[in-house]
Amino acid sequence: MTGVHSLLSRGLPTGASTLLPEGLLTGATTGTEDLSRYLDGGGYGPLPAPDRLLGLIDAAGLRGRGGAGFPAAVKLRSVRDAPVPPVVVANGEEGEPGSVKDRWLLRHRPHTVLDGLRLAAAVTGAARGWVYLSEGPAQQAVLRALAEWPHDLRVDVVRTEHTYVAGEETAVVRRIDGGPALPTAKPPRPFESGVGGAPTLVANVETLARIALIHARPEAAAAVAAAHLVTLSGGVDGAAALVEAPAGTHLKVLADLCGHGTAAAVLLGGLFGGLYGEGWTDLPLDHDRLIAAGGALGCGALHFLSARDCPVAVATEAVGYLAAQSARQCGVCVSGTRALAGTLESVGCGEADHEAVEKLHRWSRQLPGRGACGLLDAAARTVGSLLAHFPDRVDAHRRTDCSDCDGDVPEDGRRFTVPVP
Repeated sequence: MTGVHSLLSRGLPTGASTLLPEGLLTGATTGTEDLSRYLDGGGYGPLPAPDRLLGLIDAAGLRGRGGAGFPAAVKLRSVRDAPVPPVVVANGEEGEPGSVKDRWLLRHRPHTVLDGLRLAAAVTGAARGWVYLSEGPAQQAVLRALAEWPHDLRVDVVRTEHTYVAGEETAVVRRIDGGPALPTAKPPRPFESGVGGAPTLVANVETLARIALIHARPEAAAAVAAAHLVTLSGGVDGAAALVEAPAGTHLKVLADLCGHGTAAAVLLGGLFGGLYGEGWTDLPLDHDRLIAAGGALGCGALHFLSARDCPVAVATEAVGYLAAQSARQCGVCVSGTRALAGTLESVGCGEADHEAVEKLHRWSRQLPGRGACGLLDAAARTVGSLLAHFPDRVDAHRRTDCSDCDGDVPEDGRRFTVPVP
């Protein structure tokens, strides 16, 4: 892992960099922030009027960083306007194997996250909060921060097993309530009925950290809200890194930073945004523009494929991993992911006919939106994007051995796993 980098000094206000070492409130090292260090940097400032902070978040255009990119102010407002007192949850369970930003924040910036949780509670009127996570070092850092917590908001830590679906918001609620970390049918959504039946804000830890920084630097709110933590990985010669960059940064700039500039393709948004081939260098780091291009930013994880990486093998491993991670609660997800994974594996092994490829086309169009969470959507998008961007490679796999494939494709997602810096 090459470490952490901030690109926010490029054309943004002085001090507007936010979460990585060069940023506001973080100091010059990657060590865990303690209370005195956080206070010295301006953290835990006086609580503002809730409407004022909510208006600032809204005006800045902050969007959630958990994957969907939903406007943070809308989510806050929906919980605040509930008829009974709500609760707030900092969601630090990263299901995507290629993302490290949330665990990094909990390990190194726990007070920044807790400050955001405090502010979210103030905006919504909540008197109770939780931090939800799955990793030991992150848990230890949060507990140390809570031991010196200078506020009255009651905050508890709930640890869960790490799975792809454990961070889905209804799974978060279910686990905090003592059940398994598995999604539930919607409605109701957590903002309607969540932990203990109370309206619940489930907010990604990066979202909360950015709320803290918007409060601390309101004059830089737009720049803070537009920045993204991005996990970069993949390739043969390139390194992995956690990078903070302004929205709109071309993916080529990020790739060059870690030696992936000659990549042939990119897997967007962890396993959620699909594969993108020719033209990937012109894609921007932007939710709406990536969706318009047929992809998705998701959690901000980018996995680059070198010229020696077979996109069929990459897609097969991704879909196989997703099929293995299914919660086994929705019949359409169990059967759909299994069918996608098995058929795609037959393509990779040169055992598929034209009808099998046609089935993949049809399933990739029909399956999205039919599961209780986004896992089935991710699998379908991965297959659909493979067929759209690499039809020649798919066809070639049906006729001859692929020189870029090296035997059986694993299903454990280890190709995409990135260590926390």
